[in-house]
Amino acid sequence: MDIFRSLLFVPGNRKDMLAKASTLPADALVPDMEDSVPYKEKQHARQLIREAVKALVQQGQTVIPRINALNTGLAKEDLAAVVSAQVYGVTVGKIDSSWEISQICDLLDGLERQAGLTLGHTRLIPWLETSKAIVNAYEIASASPRIVGVAFGAEDFTNDMGVQRSEDSTQVAYPRAAVAVAARAAGVLAFDTPYVNFRDMKGLEQEIHSVVPLGFNGKFAIHPGQLDTINNLFSPSSQEIEYARAVIAAFEEAEARGSGATSLDGKMIDVPVVKRAYNLLALADTMSRRGA
Repeated sequence: MDIFRSLLFVPGNRKDMLAKASTLPADALVPDMEDSVPYKEKQHARQLIREAVKALVQQGQTVIPRINALNTGLAKEDLAAVVSAQVYGVTVGKIDSSWEISQICDLLDGLERQAGLTLGHTRLIPWLETSKAIVNAYEIASASPRIVGVAFGAEDFTNDMGVQRSEDSTQVAYPRAAVAVAARAAGVLAFDTPYVNFRDMKGLEQEIHSVVPLGFNGKFAIHPGQLDTINNLFSPSSQEIEYARAVIAAFEEAEARGSGATSLDGKMIDVPVVKRAYNLLALADTMSRRGA
């Protein structure tokens, strides 16, 4: 089970920030070659990221670089710079269709053969951040076994729609939910858009509380100060774990009496509720074993 609660962007053209990232508590580091890197710095970013990957992995970090979108003409060189045994996967923005996924996978196949890697070694996280992407969300999320998750990009989505994003994020309520549903249907993880007001921890908490019930598994971060909050709120709480155990115990007692349902604290406990409890405990156990 892949556990990615927090995925931190790190500008790929900043050697000092790449070095500092080695000690940060992100579930994955995302050295960036896209939005945070000016065009004239793209090649420099590729070189710095390629040099930094080995040290980051030796420090126990999982590395998932972000490459430039396929339609920029830069993706092939980006992939060539980072595909290696040390890199877990790549994330790529502005994906509108499964055709683009197939093009990226073809590039990855060739690079993995050249590097002597098993085909499929490099995992993929596409960004769904346009109206076309939302319409094609399930098609994209299920397009390749390489896909470990899909990410929703709110800023680019609202730009594509020609609307301003308000404080309550009304404009992205539907596409956000659509990404989570598509991810679940495809059997992959759902990652929420970064919270751009990085000094507003209360706002970050509120946003996470609003997306966890939708089925999101994690969130991208743009500042190290956001990591603890993201990690904590995308992890089962001690109260949730205790309640899940109580649910299972109550149901097992009911089954022993020959009943297929029971109640706990005035709420009905039946098979779907018990399945959720088992899933939550499995997630908590995996996190505990991995020290997350």
